[in-house]
Amino acid sequence: MKVLVTGGAGFIGSHVCDALQAAGHEPVALDNLTTGKRANLSPGIRLIEADIRDPKLTAVFERERPEAVSHHAAQIDVRKSVADPVADADINLLGLLRVLEASVAVGVRRFLFASSGGACYGEQETFPAPEAHPSRPVSPYGTSKAAGELYLGYYRAEKALSFAALRYANVYGPRQDPHGEAGVVAIFAQRLIAGTPCTIFGDGENTRDFVYVGDVARANLLALTSSTTGPINIGTGRETSVNALYRQLAGIVGSTLQPTHAAPKPGEQRRSVIDPTLASRVLGWAPQVSLEEGLRRTVSWFRG
Repeated sequence: MKVLVTGGAGFIGSHVCDALQAAGHEPVALDNLTTGKRANLSPGIRLIEADIRDPKLTAVFERERPEAVSHHAAQIDVRKSVADPVADADINLLGLLRVLEASVAVGVRRFLFASSGGACYGEQETFPAPEAHPSRPVSPYGTSKAAGELYLGYYRAEKALSFAALRYANVYGPRQDPHGEAGVVAIFAQRLIAGTPCTIFGDGENTRDFVYVGDVARANLLALTSSTTGPINIGTGRETSVNALYRQLAGIVGSTLQPTHAAPKPGEQRRSVIDPTLASRVLGWAPQVSLEEGLRRTVSWFRG
């Protein structure tokens, strides 16, 4: 199957391209290279340099004629979304709509949407949160992802576009950029290896559900050929505090550096952990890489 992966040269998107290629599909990466990198793409994966907000995007789709789309192009920084909600919505909503319109125009059969299992739910009342948990995002980023899912519901009802919204937990692993739109694992790993002190915002007891990027790519592969529609949590169901994560990474690196603490950042949730039961039932998916093993692989990649 020919699959257009928007944001395909990015951290998660490039791993999705790898999984698709390994399974015999034809992935094509579409990326404006603002945060994505050509070096992330494996040999044989073609790159189209384009922006999802470009009015000429439909022409790209008409030329490529993809059978499916895996949509990962996005503004993913919660703090940037708080600082500039308009810019966040421009990429995450207007960009999504252009991709959806282009998909419908060429008869795309399956649409996979990279949603957020933490930011969509907001401050949780159930741990881990199932897909039926109320959506109460506390950041413009989470709001844009929740709104994106509602738009997908419209396109399914009115345009017969089959979709799955994969609500990712906190994804980490090789190729994650420790600068810019970075996750805490990448930041800590890079700084600990370099012998540079790390900063923990708040008391460090805030928790996250860390899921390895290879497991996330496999979830995309399974969702591609599934007929399941709607949101699906892609996480581990396990909470890890930022303090515990730091200690684990420092132990793997062999560092005795102690972190410094700063004031918490606006828009950040206190606890976030999602229930992957539905993914197990409808996709046959479950995380295979433990946090310990995933962190070791990540550290090894940064050292390399």
